[in-house]
Amino acid sequence: MKPVVAPFPAARFRRARKSAAMRALVRENALSVSDLIWPIFVRDGDNIEEPVASMPGVSRRSVDRIAQAAREAADLGIPAICLFPYIDASLKTADCAGAWDPDNLVNRAIRAIKDTVPEIAVMTDVALDPYNINGHDGFVVDGEIINDATVDALVKMTLAQAEAGADIIGPSDMMDGRIKAMRTALESEGHQNVLILSYAAKYASAFYGPFRDAVGATAALSGDKNTYQMDPANSNEALRLIERDLNEGADMVMIKPGMPYLDICRQVKDSFGAPTFAYQVSGEYAMIKAAAQNGWIDGERVMLESLMAFRRAGCDGVLTYFAMDVARAING
Repeated sequence: MKPVVAPFPAARFRRARKSAAMRALVRENALSVSDLIWPIFVRDGDNIEEPVASMPGVSRRSVDRIAQAAREAADLGIPAICLFPYIDASLKTADCAGAWDPDNLVNRAIRAIKDTVPEIAVMTDVALDPYNINGHDGFVVDGEIINDATVDALVKMTLAQAEAGADIIGPSDMMDGRIKAMRTALESEGHQNVLILSYAAKYASAFYGPFRDAVGATAALSGDKNTYQMDPANSNEALRLIERDLNEGADMVMIKPGMPYLDICRQVKDSFGAPTFAYQVSGEYAMIKAAAQNGWIDGERVMLESLMAFRRAGCDGVLTYFAMDVARAING
């Protein structure tokens, strides 16, 4: 549709900007608390809230504190949280068996949250990197991250999380064929109502550094993830991956990172119309926080502006470490 614009002075765009009331009437997009998923880090222990140095305002919490945090999030109207485990280095193994242990940190946290705040949706991460001595999302054999055996392990991880009560499974591994395998297993094991939010277009980005600190993967990682995460130069490939994952049974899709890839978000939403999410990743968060702490930007305004950018690009929701701050700001 071609816009119709009268010549100046019949058209004065500033007329609709002259007051807050007029700007509100013509505003094209809105940001609400229901657009937010809050990623939080869980660690072992009791009554622990441990700050992550590279992510100001973010902490690793013990399971009891995670349940409390979920209650606070639900009270603010946040509809979902996403769990990521901090695993002690001594517990990481080459076979990654801790990933599908029914009593691992994540599965204990799911049960604790569901006991305390049953109304909040719990999303989980499905990848082997927190449990892998090599720090990779899949098994490493002779220096290669192997695909098919990793998918088999991810299916076991998926089922363990579904059994614990997860509402949304978030495969972030970028192995080929994992969505079909997960959906088939969930259906056959009676978990038909568990959603899959696929990290369908996850780029091999330099914006993940603080996250890897938060989950203890920085020291463990050997090499890079370029053979399975996407090349930042590619966009057509992202559309092919999204289409594949939707065909294999993904209910929702995600682009990661967020702001550097808003063009991908827009293309995905326009091409498929599926529920589309973005992850405002740790590096994006840390840059905004650091600049605000140095007085170089207005932190709250930039936070809200950055999230509105996702909505304008077509995203239905955003995973963001700012979720609690945003919810408080929106709620007044």
